[in-house]
Parts: sequence; C-alpha cells; structure tokens
Amino acid sequence: MIPMADFAVWAPQRQRVTLHTGGGEHPMHRTDDGWWHAHLPEAGHGSAYGFRLDDELPLPDPRSRWQPDGVHGLSRVYDHGRFDWRTDDWAGRPLAGGVVYELHIGTFTEAGTFDAAIARLDHLVDLGIDFVEVLPVNSFDGPWGWGYDGVAWSAVQQSYGGPDGFKRFVDACHDRGLAVILDVVYNHLGPSGAYLDRFGPYFAGSTVWGPSVNLDGPDSDEVRRLIIDNALGWLRDFRVDGLRLDAVHALRDQRAVPLLEELAIEVEVLAAHLGRPLTLIAESDLNDARLVTAREAGGHGLHAQWDDDLHHCLHTALTGERQGYYADFGSLRALADTLRSVFFHADTASSFRGRHHGRPVDTHRLPGHRFLIYLQNHDQIGNRAVGDRLSATLSPGLLACGAALMLCTPYTPMLFMGEEWGARTPWQFFASFPDPALAEAVRTGRRAEFGAHGWDEAEVPDPMDPATFARSTLDWSESDRPGHRELLAVYRRLIALRRSSAELTDPRLDRFGVDFDEQQRWLVLRRGTLRLVCNLADRPRRIPLDLPVDDVRYAVPELAADSTDSADDTAARGTTTDTASPGIELGPESFALIRVATTGH
Repeated sequence: MIPMADFAVWAPQRQRVTLHTGGGEHPMHRTDDGWWHAHLPEAGHGSAYGFRLDDELPLPDPRSRWQPDGVHGLSRVYDHGRFDWRTDDWAGRPLAGGVVYELHIGTFTEAGTFDAAIARLDHLVDLGIDFVEVLPVNSFDGPWGWGYDGVAWSAVQQSYGGPDGFKRFVDACHDRGLAVILDVVYNHLGPSGAYLDRFGPYFAGSTVWGPSVNLDGPDSDEVRRLIIDNALGWLRDFRVDGLRLDAVHALRDQRAVPLLEELAIEVEVLAAHLGRPLTLIAESDLNDARLVTAREAGGHGLHAQWDDDLHHCLHTALTGERQGYYADFGSLRALADTLRSVFFHADTASSFRGRHHGRPVDTHRLPGHRFLIYLQNHDQIGNRAVGDRLSATLSPGLLACGAALMLCTPYTPMLFMGEEWGARTPWQFFASFPDPALAEAVRTGRRAEFGAHGWDEAEVPDPMDPATFARSTLDWSESDRPGHRELLAVYRRLIALRRSSAELTDPRLDRFGVDFDEQQRWLVLRRGTLRLVCNLADRPRRIPLDLPVDDVRYAVPELAADSTDSADDTAARGTTTDTASPGIELGPESFALIRVATTGH
C-alpha cells in the first residue's frame, strides 16, 4: 500500500505526467516500468489531487479510493486506518450451507444509503440470511444507477455514503453475524467518466458493453494487477467476505494462467493471512463447471457460480413463459433433469444460441453448494421490459412453491430483495447520466431493444426518468399486509428448516432425487428421509411417494392473495402410511415437507 505522501500512476505511453493538487503542480519522475512517482509530504486524508498527462486537463486517479465530487472530479486521499472497526473478532463464514440475499443499496430503502440499509439488517437476521450480496457500489456518473456502469473501481459511490458509509454497513452486517459479498465488474467500464484509456493500454477489442479489458495483450500485466489489487482491497480494507464477479464469460483471456485462476490464488493467500474464509462467486453463461473446479483438478478454483439454467427452469415451470431464451425450458422434465444435473444445456443443442452449449457436470465430484439457485435476481427482473417481478403474475401459492423448490435443493439459494414478502414494486432499469446526449442514447437504445422483440416501445419505462428509479424502491410497508406477511412467514420457516436439517443442506448431488408427473403438475424432491412434495396444479392432487409418510414437518395450504391464515400443516390432507401405495394429498398450488418412514421404522 502506497503511503499517503507518495503518489504513483502507471502511464507508460506518456512523455510527461504532473501531479495536480490544490496547492499547485508537482512534476513526477518515471521509472523503467512505466510508473510515475511523486512525494508530497504535506498530503493527508482528504487532500485533492489528479494527474495531468502531457499538459492535458487533470484526470482522477485510476486507483482512486475516494471521489466525493463525482467521477469527473479530482480524487481525494483516503486513509483506511482512520476508520474505527467494532467487529475485529469477526471470523467470517464459508458459503456452504448459507443463504444469500441480493440487494441494491439505492433501492433497498427510500433514502438509498448505507446507513438507511443498516436499519433494515435486523429483518435479514430474522429471515435467516447468512450472506448479503450487494450490487456494485463503486463510483458511477450520476446520483443513481444499477452500478454496472461504474468507472472508478476502488472508490465507493458518494451518494450511497462513500467509503466510510460502506465500512459502517459491513461492520453492522458483521455485528449481526451477516457476511458480505460485493458485486464487482471487471469486464467493462461505464460510458461516462472512464479515463483508463488515457493512461495506458487498458483495453483491447470490444464487448457488447464497450471496450474489452486488455487481459492478455502487450502490457496486460499491469492491467491484471489493477484488477487483482482492487479485488484484494475490497476484501482487506473494507473487510467484505467475498466477491461476485460479473459476467466472467466476457473476460477475454488466452493466457496460460487466466486472470480468474490468478485471482483465486491471491485471494487464498489473503484468506490464510487474515484467518477468515473469503469467497469468489462467478457469473457466467458458459455452463462450464471448470470455474468452480479445484485448481489441482484443472479448474480455476473459484468457490461458486450463478446457475441461470436452474432459474430458467424454475421460472418457466411456474409461469409458463417460453419466449426468447426461455424457449428450450418450460417442462417439469427440464426442471427435474436440471435439478439433478446442474445445467440444462450440458453439451446439448440451444435453440436460442443456434448451437450446442455447455459441458456436463460430474455430480459425483462437485458439491451442490458451488452453484447458486434463485427464483429472481437483479438481471432476471430488471432486464424484463417493465421490470416486473414474479409477484405480478404468480399466485401466492405458486410463489410459496417456488420458494420451497429453491430452498430445499442441495444448491446455495439466493433471494432478491423483497422477494420474501412477494414485493409488488418492480425493479426497472434506471440510470442518471448528466450528459443529455448519453441519456438520450440510453433511453432510445433501451426502447429499441425491446421494440425489436415485439414490445410496444411506449410501454418501456424511461430509464432516465426519476420516477423509474422511485418505482423500483422497496415499499417496506407491504411486508405486514395480508397476503405478503403470510409469504414472509413461509420464507422464514423454510430457511429455518433448512438451517436445522442436515439433509436439506447436504450438498451431495448424487444423493439428490427428483420425481415428477408432467400432466398432473407435481414434483417430489428426495433429500435423505425428507420429501418436498409440490403440487403446481390448480386443483388438488394425490401424489405418490416412494415410502410411507412418517410425519409432516411443514405444509402450506393454498394461499389466497387476501389470506389472513398462517401457513400450517392443514395442506397435507389424506396422508397414508399404506406401504403398498404410499402417498399424500395436497391442495392446489401448495407444498408439504414430510419425513418418510425408513425401512424397519
């Protein structure tokens, strides 16, 4: 870590670099590796500075820790040692067996700040959450946005509360036993305030989001170092417990030791030094488990990855949607097969891609907790034309069945904020770029994209309208309203049962069974002596079982939208101990978690 009085920047192609401060201009000297250095003894916490490249206008530091005046303003010196942590005894926790909760700071509360989010953390503790996954908090242009248009990788968004605010949030999470995962984006930079290309060869080629980061071309060593140092900084200086790596399939990297493997090695070293587990989770659409395969077995050594195939199967089974990338999914067979085998597309034909896709997973070797399962997340809601949640189309009963299917698998479950009470607020795409031309380009581009897929462009919300951002903010008063509080009780009970039952957290995929009936619309998940029985049909069903029922652990009746009844065991009607034909009767759109009588019981 560079002392506050020492300034350094990598600018290998520049002839002259000057340190610009409020007190004047200070020449920097170059070393053979392309780095420029200056020593300024009077600099301290809060000092403003920037770098003037070949007499151009001063630019913010590519490694800036603090941008209180926005991404176009000067950087400020930030002293990590000034913060007074309260949770020095925090030992962290491993991902295995945990439940993850994804949230966006700007819309989690009406105030949209870290401090306001702290006031809601007890709700997550009461729900039974283990990990809080926070959407990107690094600085972007404008007061609000998703965070995926960030440009200052190491500086915390000031409108959320800046670096001190984020540390208070992490500290408060740890004080409540909650681990923190931070979403980071290394595959691209946002369109406003991205000055990296002015400093050096940080980019090569392009992605759908803009220039591609130079990970394997000339001078890529320093580019990779910037990314790895940034990742380690979040884990060390902000004490987060893990990182979610955005869209790693867009990281173009042909080096023998890819960036992800190099990062995994350095994070492992840091975890050993800190004495607490650190987790790396990848988002990837490649359907390739090598990401989470140990390095000794030829993999990258990450700890987990998102599994969109599991989401698509759950979504289509519950909603019946088959448009776009949902085309190959939709049947209960697809859901059952994917629950058993991790990926639906595992070197199989993908009609959406027009080719074969994916790689089979060795379910005898890889544990289920290395794959995240979710009914909803920021992408799957926000990238719909109107940002509608499942609660906009599904009955309360089907929402509860979806929760049970997610929380009773061997995978690591992840909720999206408000899902637990069936929030009716949408989560739409929003941004706040001050540049009128850029704002208009984003607005028209968004509408044209959905118009090309058959949507009326007039129905697509204007991402630049402050009302779009406001609509996407959670309404916490919903959680205690009829219909919502009953679903919240279901989530709490399911998470508590998962926590108390080793059979539900057992990650061994080769001991996980799924039975189903396509026509009758039911599924049974077999977890040791436990059976999750789900009736997705709109009428009662008698569902056969492999063994007689011993007892009903939890059952949820049909939930009406205005129901005031709490979930109880009345859903499981007509259970039978007939060893010749065991089964259970369930009402429409309901589920039961039961224990079966084992041989000799």
